[in-house]
Amino acid sequence: MSVADIQVYVDGAFLSQADAKISVFDHGLLYGDGIFEGICIYEAKVFRLDQHLKRMYESAKTIGLTIPLTMDQFKAAIVETVRRNKMEDGYIRPIVTRGVGKLGLNPNNCEKPTVIIIPQNAESYPLLTAGRKPAKAIVSSIRRTPSFCLPASAKTLNYLNNVLAKQQANFAGVDEAIMLDWRGFVSEGTGDNLFIMRNGTLMTPPLHSSVLAGVTRQVVLELAGALGINVEEHELTLHDLYNAEEAFFVSTSLEIQPLVMIDGRVIGSGVEGASTKRLRERFNEFKRTEGTQ
Repeated sequence: MSVADIQVYVDGAFLSQADAKISVFDHGLLYGDGIFEGICIYEAKVFRLDQHLKRMYESAKTIGLTIPLTMDQFKAAIVETVRRNKMEDGYIRPIVTRGVGKLGLNPNNCEKPTVIIIPQNAESYPLLTAGRKPAKAIVSSIRRTPSFCLPASAKTLNYLNNVLAKQQANFAGVDEAIMLDWRGFVSEGTGDNLFIMRNGTLMTPPLHSSVLAGVTRQVVLELAGALGINVEEHELTLHDLYNAEEAFFVSTSLEIQPLVMIDGRVIGSGVEGASTKRLRERFNEFKRTEGTQ
């Protein structure tokens, strides 16, 4: 499947990439008013589709957006998108915007939401291969939007603070930026959750640190428990980051990406740690055992 051949779902129709368009008056474009998910496809099966859709419908409820499909209908539309595009391994992005409306913030000016499902094969989505190499990161001066402003577990289209942090990483010549919460505790990367190994315990920031409740984050918590790795959700400081024995990012598209340098400080021995490797190898086995077809 080449990029030119993909079939994109837009409001019930399957359209070529050239024909898949939305209005310039869509509030998703004008104001970032909408929600989305990113989901991986392995061997033509959609990984943890139910969990992703549950989060999507919760995100919609949080921002007062009514998705014009039942969860079963949305699931069927995603599965059909995978089938029509003959996807074996890749990525799919369901999006729901507030829809077309008049200029102005009032969501009541939008008649109906816009539903989009974008498929991408692995070769067309760089993040799917980025996790194969160890990453270097900086700590960004851009803080994660606090949950008392915008709930972190609502996966919305409003990503500008993450974009600005990613821009800082680009300027610094590194792979990723780590964002702190409003109190100065570690939150997450610009599009990924963060884990560190410290004093023999695997740690990740708790959800109240303005952290997205990542689906892959939850998988790693489950796999760590199954492997006998002691794991805690724990508030982390910069001191914890710099002195970690191991570190890694996790997300749907990155899966598990080793992190070997933060702000010029080498993490551990500067290569992928033993626990990170165990988790990554176990994840690679596990990801092909679950899925919706």
